[in-house]
Amino acid sequence: MPRSPYSRIQYQFGPGPLTPAVKALLIANGALFLAQLVMPALTSYGGLTPAAVLESLWIWQPVTYMFLHAGLTHLVFNMLALWMFGVELEKIWGTQAFARFYFLCGLGAAATTIVASLLPFDFANFLYVTPTVGASGAIYGLLAAFGVMFANRPIYMYFLFPVPARIFVLITGAITLLLSVTSSGGQMAHLAHLGGLLTGWLLLMRGRGGMMAELKYRYTKWRLQRARRRFDVHQGGRSGGGWNVH
Repeated sequence: MPRSPYSRIQYQFGPGPLTPAVKALLIANGALFLAQLVMPALTSYGGLTPAAVLESLWIWQPVTYMFLHAGLTHLVFNMLALWMFGVELEKIWGTQAFARFYFLCGLGAAATTIVASLLPFDFANFLYVTPTVGASGAIYGLLAAFGVMFANRPIYMYFLFPVPARIFVLITGAITLLLSVTSSGGQMAHLAHLGGLLTGWLLLMRGRGGMMAELKYRYTKWRLQRARRRFDVHQGGRSGGGWNVH
């Protein structure tokens, strides 16, 4: 009896199974959040405090702050975004390129926070001595990359209405910039978000020979491989005269 064509239909929620780097990041963030619950002082020691970095040379903080979070909701939403945007990017770029991009965006967000803490404004004094935690800066860099790589992919804004990914990134960046200027106490998080977003965009916009060229090559290669799988393309031998397409 022939199989029904409907038996081949597959349903998938989200971007699919976890990729190696995304899985490792999820585990590391979850483990360190549990460690924070047991040792609250870990937040002050590993969070990004500009005064500690510049005066006490706690140079590990621009990295460790990415793995610490301010609460369960903060952790869950960041990890959900990492899974939603990171899995597909890692599939295209490969684990090494994805991990490098992720950490560079996180470091860019940290640098933005440190520089902002030195500005001659009232909020900078508070920012200079207060720990900043969270993977949001690195994840905003992934969001920028997603908007460039999948410009027309619909994303549901606030889970209500779809907008193209490039428009979603522009709206998110504009809101983040506005909040960083107007909010009375949340400049720390917003500046880190904005720093990660801009770092991701700048990395992608670098000239020939830079990361953008490498990631574009990986994206093109991924699309070709995907098209071959979709149309069942196999390279033929001498008698086939090139490509066999079924």
